[in-house]
Amino acid sequence: MTHEAQLHDLDPRTPVIVGVGQASERITDAEYQGLGEADLAARALDAALTDTGVAHTDVARAVDTVVAVRSFEVSSPLSSSPLGRPDNMPRAVAGRIGVTPRRAVTEVVGGQSPQKLVDEFAQAIADGNADAVLIFGSEVMSTVRHALKSLPAEARPDFSETVPGDHEDRGFGLKGLTSVQEARHGLLEPITQYALLENARRHDRGLSRADYARSMAELFAPMSAIAAAKPHAASPEARSVEEIATASDSNRALAEPYTRLLVARDQVNQAAGVVVMSVAKATELGIDPAHWVFVHGHSDLRERPLMERVDLSTSPASIAAMNVALDMADLTLDDIAFLDFYSCFPIAVFNICDAFGLRADDPRGLTVTGGLPYFGGPGNNYSMHAIAEVVDRVRSRPGTFGLVAANGGLMSKYSVGIYATTPTPWQAGDDDLIQRELDSRPSVDERRNADGAATIESFTVLPADKNGRRKSIVVGRLGDGARFVANGAEGDDELLELLTGSDDPIGSPIYVRSFARGNRVTVSDERMSELFPVGPHGFRAEYENVVVRRDGRVLEVTINRPAARNALDPAANAELDEIFDAYFADPDLWVAILAGAGDKAFSAGN
Repeated sequence: MTHEAQLHDLDPRTPVIVGVGQASERITDAEYQGLGEADLAARALDAALTDTGVAHTDVARAVDTVVAVRSFEVSSPLSSSPLGRPDNMPRAVAGRIGVTPRRAVTEVVGGQSPQKLVDEFAQAIADGNADAVLIFGSEVMSTVRHALKSLPAEARPDFSETVPGDHEDRGFGLKGLTSVQEARHGLLEPITQYALLENARRHDRGLSRADYARSMAELFAPMSAIAAAKPHAASPEARSVEEIATASDSNRALAEPYTRLLVARDQVNQAAGVVVMSVAKATELGIDPAHWVFVHGHSDLRERPLMERVDLSTSPASIAAMNVALDMADLTLDDIAFLDFYSCFPIAVFNICDAFGLRADDPRGLTVTGGLPYFGGPGNNYSMHAIAEVVDRVRSRPGTFGLVAANGGLMSKYSVGIYATTPTPWQAGDDDLIQRELDSRPSVDERRNADGAATIESFTVLPADKNGRRKSIVVGRLGDGARFVANGAEGDDELLELLTGSDDPIGSPIYVRSFARGNRVTVSDERMSELFPVGPHGFRAEYENVVVRRDGRVLEVTINRPAARNALDPAANAELDEIFDAYFADPDLWVAILAGAGDKAFSAGN
């Protein structure tokens, strides 16, 4: 069947990508302007409109939906926008390029967003709920940092903007990415979380620290060479294996086992966007069918939360998403000419390589951009750049296929898309069925308050702070298989020696004890008693946050923080811990009554 015949047989609602665009600026560029997110995004979408090959105004009038990938500045309750930002980013950008959309959306957090949004709004087009959609993302973290460090307050730009119009803000979408328990033990940043996964994989592969460091560098060095040739790369410099693997002043050690050149580079000014529309709309606008790119396969799947995963060294959901997309396209990975695997940290790429037998030196390359540490990791939007690159490549070689694998969280949300100029009907897929099967698999129980003998399952150690202290984070298993997260005690040189020595600490016996401030681990029960001696139980004459009254065999404990609705802060929790230890140790006390002072609340919780 000829290409023209294939096009003729298509459902006019079939979604196609008809335009892609990228924009960037480095603070070292002679033409650097210090653009805000909205202006840089408009520049990328302007390029995408130009890429359609027809008049901007015609495409702009056709667009009914504009979708923004969530910026890092609004990706968590702790984030901030020190230079301000538009309160309605999709409409702010749309207005700059002459688009007045019926619908404006900002997506949830995650690096899966670009591919997931292409899948979602391609389906919306197929269902008749949209005709032409702009999807974009933009990050200017480098400009923001530069302004805060180099400019006086009065000279800094103000990117604040009030933009009228409806705005479907989907919120953070952080559920399952971290927990209070993980955060209180230092597992709040991706680098410490991924370090645990990376060390688990190193142990699973039976590699020494030095050998694993080299394997990570061998995986990423070819990516840096690709980035060196990319005009939008934040760090366009080819790096050697030795340079990446070796800690130095310019490649400082981060959370074990990482150095700076092994992790995503977030200090970037980069934006990218795509134009997706129905075949009917593309035909109406006169866009050349040779310019159309079709989605042949796609999948969007989710992994269990970190502490529930049976094996920390792999992610079954991301592997499943790859298989689902390939099966939908009726292809194998050998049929794909262009590959881009999300490379925030090595394990995100290793996970796919392990499952599909890919080598670090695969002649196709494992990225089309240069990867997140070298091309740059523009917040949640990296894979939009990968999609733009893949679209350009499959157009340049009609009939070939390109694959983009986008990762969010801790390999928590994985979205895969397969692209080609070869016409194909849109397929909705059945991710819900696959997701239910993944969710039905066994999980691991977590013990929040862990006590007793245990073994190390994984770990990371952070560099020394300004006071010379090093923080360690350990994930362990108790004798009954329950998992816990803990920290080493400050100044525990014996544990640090175990975790940083030449031998592999994973599988080593340890001892854990729970405290109000969290779980702590040592190399033995004896060491725990030495660092945290248990004194005789008893009640103090008074407490800062609690009132205690003893009446025969009854103990009355009143949380005495009425101004805070008796909310429990760490100090109050520690006092309650001490009081109830004394209560359980006293055989003459039979009943304990817990109350809250005042008449407003028993306790507002932690």
